[in-house]
Amino acid sequence: MKLFVSEGNPYCLKVLAALELTGVKCDVQYVNHEEKVVQFLNHPALPALLLPAGQQLFSANAICRYLFEVSGQNYNDHCNQWLEWEVTVLQPALLRALRTAVLQGKGSDVSQILQSPLNFLDQSLLKGSKPYLTGEAISVADIVLWGALHPILSDSSFTLGEHNSVKTWFDQVAAVHSCQSAVKKVLQGKGLQAMKSYMQRQPAPQNSQCRDAQPCNNNPAESEERQHFVSEEECEAAALAWNKGLSSCPAPDRQHPILPQEGKRNVLVTSALPYVNNVPHLGNIIGCVLSADVFSRYGRLRGWNMLFVCGTDEYGTATENKAREEGLTPQQICDKYHAVHSSIYSWFQIDFDFFGRTTTEKQTEIAQNIFWRLHKHGYLVEDTVEQLRCENCQRFLADRFVEGTCPHCSYPEARGDQCDKCGRLINAVELRDPQCKVCRQTPVIRSSKHLFLDLPKLESQLEQWLEKSTSTGDWTTNAKQITHSWIRDGLKPRCITRDLHWGTPVPHPDFKEKVFYVWFDAPIGYLSITANYTSEWEKWWKNPLQVELYNFMAKDNVPFHSVVFPCSLLGAQDNYTLVNHLVATEYLNYEDTKFSKSRGTGVFGDMAKDTGIPSDVWRFYLLYVRPEGQDSAFSWADMAMKNNSELLNNLGNFINRAGMFVTKFFEGCVPVMELQREDKELLAVVGWELQQYIQLMDKVKIRDALKHILNISRHGNQYIQVNQPWKKIKGEESERLRAGTVTGVAVNIACLLSVMLLPYMPLVSQTIRDQLNAPQSCVYTMLQGSGTFVCSLSAGHRIGTVSPLFQKLEAEQIEALKKRFGGQQAPLQSTPSTPAAAPAAAIKVAAVERLDSEKAEQLVKAVAEQGDKVRALKAQKAEKDVIAAEVSKLLELKTQLALAEGKNLEPTSKKGKKK
Repeated sequence: MKLFVSEGNPYCLKVLAALELTGVKCDVQYVNHEEKVVQFLNHPALPALLLPAGQQLFSANAICRYLFEVSGQNYNDHCNQWLEWEVTVLQPALLRALRTAVLQGKGSDVSQILQSPLNFLDQSLLKGSKPYLTGEAISVADIVLWGALHPILSDSSFTLGEHNSVKTWFDQVAAVHSCQSAVKKVLQGKGLQAMKSYMQRQPAPQNSQCRDAQPCNNNPAESEERQHFVSEEECEAAALAWNKGLSSCPAPDRQHPILPQEGKRNVLVTSALPYVNNVPHLGNIIGCVLSADVFSRYGRLRGWNMLFVCGTDEYGTATENKAREEGLTPQQICDKYHAVHSSIYSWFQIDFDFFGRTTTEKQTEIAQNIFWRLHKHGYLVEDTVEQLRCENCQRFLADRFVEGTCPHCSYPEARGDQCDKCGRLINAVELRDPQCKVCRQTPVIRSSKHLFLDLPKLESQLEQWLEKSTSTGDWTTNAKQITHSWIRDGLKPRCITRDLHWGTPVPHPDFKEKVFYVWFDAPIGYLSITANYTSEWEKWWKNPLQVELYNFMAKDNVPFHSVVFPCSLLGAQDNYTLVNHLVATEYLNYEDTKFSKSRGTGVFGDMAKDTGIPSDVWRFYLLYVRPEGQDSAFSWADMAMKNNSELLNNLGNFINRAGMFVTKFFEGCVPVMELQREDKELLAVVGWELQQYIQLMDKVKIRDALKHILNISRHGNQYIQVNQPWKKIKGEESERLRAGTVTGVAVNIACLLSVMLLPYMPLVSQTIRDQLNAPQSCVYTMLQGSGTFVCSLSAGHRIGTVSPLFQKLEAEQIEALKKRFGGQQAPLQSTPSTPAAAPAAAIKVAAVERLDSEKAEQLVKAVAEQGDKVRALKAQKAEKDVIAAEVSKLLELKTQLALAEGKNLEPTSKKGKKK
């Protein structure tokens, strides 16, 4: 590897510090500011990193992230959020500050320019109460932000004032030897003056529009330059691809049963089987079935041969207890709640190829076959087990019906099989102060003979397989970490039998009174459910050379899918298909607490449709906050903000305007398009966003890919706003032709968005295509290969009836829903008890503490910019309907800002303001 840097370039500070801190071996070459290291860019870009395979990174942040990653220091979602904030908020402010201080000599103005970002940084550090941005150890986020801020904060003329938390953090990072070394190399002891030559060569800062088009923060090639500097070659290539139009290939025919095919990418997708007697809450839905559904829909668009199966896990003590509570048999309980689950997933538009259940003859047949094969090959051992028995309930207690204090971390609500806090597996008898969760009595210990899967005997086989699967497949970081911790601690024999009645019977004559333990039995449900779907199920499950297996789940299910179940299949020695890609989410919380059916806290699947909010909006928001790298939280205020800003004002506004222009100005037919340089540049940018979307979706970065859809609609809105087709249509012939081109390009972007949205919002996607009367082939053309944006609605194409796609979520509606689902909330962190009726002011303060500060800052700027636009239109004496439309947008932005700032939204007067 070779790193190219230049002296006096502030962006080189962070990369040199990261290089020394990580210890990555790399040659460093100093060049002048004008050196064109990255040949395919039409402007100099430093720093730049030449990778061994010939690729080049030319974004300072991307280089820093790469160095940390190759050194084995993984970064989490919190880290990514800081990097995105640095690019989208801090850097634009710093560029203005540096120009002001270095080129204009107005150092006194710098404090005002940086006031807002420093306030946010200071509050975040204070609230986090950690020495570094993301925790106890220095991370790539600390290096990146320190490098960005160092030229200003280290200058003697600048004082941090009351930003004490920033000062403490900055001094701590600046004291690191690698940072001190980077400062000496780049600034040569000259401070800000060392940067003068570099700054003189930089263009004046762009306006705020650039911050709306940032690439996804998880994409290692992210670079603000690529958003604003598109080469002539890229523009021409984009125009050439555009002119190819749609392919004439017929749409794939989804015929059942779906079986693996020679020469195709055969993908088998499973979602963790939901336990039958629990109504799934939003966290369950996003962690398993919704994520798997999005990926399956996407795979079908890519032309992969997909099979998506799931079903209810129905055996175990929990079902017996539920049956007793409701006065039904266990089978009746399973039948009842299987229907509940099916109804919920149907409303959420989960498009299973087959949704089955585990209480079937196929389950018994396959589970017992695997058992006998394990027995034959010597992977089962007998042992006597001490178990907890509740004398009050007169039964041995299943692990999840025992609760107590974790013996490892002292978490007081650990279950009998696993601690949710530290993630360690537990034998129920190890719990301190155990309680029966049914009657809250203290259970007693009793002995019973059981069968165990000999995991230590399978450990070497497991490790060999894991090394291959985790290195070639897309395993999430948490899945790899959890699995590694299991292996590191050494595997122990795992009990596979239980003293229960409701379960798959153990066929061994010495254990005929027992059933299989749920975590031996339940994953076999994937196989039996497939077997109930097709008699040729073995073509999927005993075909590892032709089939790729994706498992979707929450992180608490990882060990059973990465260790226990694979060991069962390896030990069976029957050529089973093992997981290639294990995709695990973190946890989704509800506001500042946990979901709880008993406390009435949170939204459960059977309640969502009663809110009046469409299922596609629920899907969108859950995917927007999908806990990919760390726990996230559902928030009513945030859901309203994302609906009203991203869906209504961004995505919906663009698609509706594009369609309405065709209807209003061109009698419903797409006009002739004569592309100019500006149009080709837009095609190139949109094409780039499409390629990033595909790269991320291929890697199951579902939440991050969604941001590129929203970026494209932002590009489209800006394109329309700059070109103003509603004005040009009234001008000369050349202007009317220009209005037609802009309208035609915009409506084609809307068509592309409908395709990209299909995995996320299938009903909205179909509605857009219906309104545009889009040909079916558009769905399967643009996502092929690395992604191609083509003209799918050519000149003369007649569109359908255009209407708004989304509705505003009003503050009163959201407040009512928040109260309805608030229950008697118990905060995640223990806090002193408070009176039942908290003062309104206290409630407001709590709400403000949960603000999305970054969003609020963006809205403040957006309100100011929109206000300037309205004033300019009035000064130009623009048409009343144009002014009215922009005033409406201004009022909407102000409403969003009030919501973001936690203000009570009073009903507004119908009368407009007069000047």
